[in-house]
Amino acid sequence: MINYLALLVAVGLSSVAAYFSILGLTAIFAASFWPVVVMGSMLEAAKVIATSWTYRNWKAAPAVIRYYLVASIIILMIITSMGTFGYLSKAHLEQAASVSDVSAKLGIYEEKIKAINENIDANRTLLKQFDQAVEQVMARTEDSKGAERAVAIRRSQQKERSRIMEEISTLQAEVGKLNVEKAPLVSQVKSIEKEVGPIKYIAELFVDRADDSFLEKTVRWVIIIIVTVFDPLAVLLLIAANNGLVRQKRINKMNTTRRYNLEQ
Repeated sequence: MINYLALLVAVGLSSVAAYFSILGLTAIFAASFWPVVVMGSMLEAAKVIATSWTYRNWKAAPAVIRYYLVASIIILMIITSMGTFGYLSKAHLEQAASVSDVSAKLGIYEEKIKAINENIDANRTLLKQFDQAVEQVMARTEDSKGAERAVAIRRSQQKERSRIMEEISTLQAEVGKLNVEKAPLVSQVKSIEKEVGPIKYIAELFVDRADDSFLEKTVRWVIIIIVTVFDPLAVLLLIAANNGLVRQKRINKMNTTRRYNLEQ
């Protein structure tokens, strides 16, 4: 059973690798989607058949055919690995692009809010200057005339004060509106950060705090590790399954011959 199970897993793993590889190749040659799908499918099927055939007919096949098939299988494994690498890289880049898009939109809102807050601070500073002007007049005089001058100054500021207070209220309302519009983007960024959280933990196994460049390198190495064991493991499992089936066939044949001799 283990031989048939190994054969089943090998074919399944080869199929999954072929799926990733073909999609990766279509991303590279996007202008010819279906031709690439057909070509990739036939090459992947040929790789599986060539592996089994070469193993089972290694001694009987001519040397030229044997070594050409071995070279072809290795090249097809490299092509499959390249396609898988391209597919996984594309998936990561699409995720990174979505993060960048949302971050860019969020940055625009934050810049607007920052500019409005700066205007609010400037208006508040102007109000403080108005208050300081009145306080200075009151500080320099102790008689009633000084108080009257301070009141006159405040009255002269009243119109400008009202305009500034109204402008501050308008700006604060605009900040509130922008914060409401920004909230879904903040939630989306947090959701995306949860998705990329595992790779951050992997990166932080090697450094205390991983920056963006180190995260990209970590993703690249994770993809390389996956690619290294993906298609080669499928091919080796296929060879192992064939080896087991051939040996089992020999054992069954020997047992049949032994029983026949005993019966004779």
